Amino acid sequence: MKIFLILLFVAEAFSFTPHRTPTQWKIVGGGMAATGEFPYQISLRINGKHACGGSILNPNTILTAAHCIVSGPESMQVVTGTNLISGDGDVYNVRSVTTHEDYNAAKFTNDIALLHLSSNIKYNDLVQPIGLDSSVVGANVKCVLSGWGLTSYPGSASTDLRYIRLKTISNKACAEKHSSSKYPITDEEVCTYNRVDEGVCRGDSGGPLVTEQKQIGIVSWGKACARGYPDVFTRVSAYVDWIEKNLNN
Repeated sequence: MKIFLILLFVAEAFSFTPHRTPTQWKIVGGGMAATGEFPYQISLRINGKHACGGSILNPNTILTAAHCIVSGPESMQVVTGTNLISGDGDVYNVRSVTTHEDYNAAKFTNDIALLHLSSNIKYNDLVQPIGLDSSVVGANVKCVLSGWGLTSYPGSASTDLRYIRLKTISNKACAEKHSSSKYPITDEEVCTYNRVDEGVCRGDSGGPLVTEQKQIGIVSWGKACARGYPDVFTRVSAYVDWIEKNLNN
């Protein structure tokens, strides 16, 4: 089954609208997550519906993608501790949002944001924070991505949390694959690619790419779900200082 993440993908086959509701992408080609397997994973819900993924940094801060911020914090909630997209996890209101000041929606650069919660997250076996990798990850690094995105495109969102094991590729190889795209591959991004029918799709934008229990990427963009092009993530190591500066904003 294909696994698609909640990103807004770019493709010649269909238009890409950065500010449309981001409940349209998910993981293609992975498996179903076991209960508690990804305790840092959250569901960002907008007006009560799953919109994006994200990860727990500390008891009151969530890391996600800037392009997921399509409304004010009053319409957002963060759900933890459940593998079901409509499950009865713990629900937290969003107090405020910090979007990177240089985020460019037209080019998907600096695609990173923090959600500041109104109350502290309660940790348990199913709910834990994720560490951040401050090193620059190169090619051929094994990693895992989780989310509730579409399992095929077109299709419907997964009701269960799913995951896919991936490998990073060099930014040079990623740029060559995306040579026809209007979105540049920058040093502040990291790419993954396995093969056709494996990758990210609508519904998983903002979700965490993790290696050795440290987050290295945030789902940002790609070409029409799992069609043989690399998926592109915001590179966490490029923003560690920014995250720390704004962690308790």
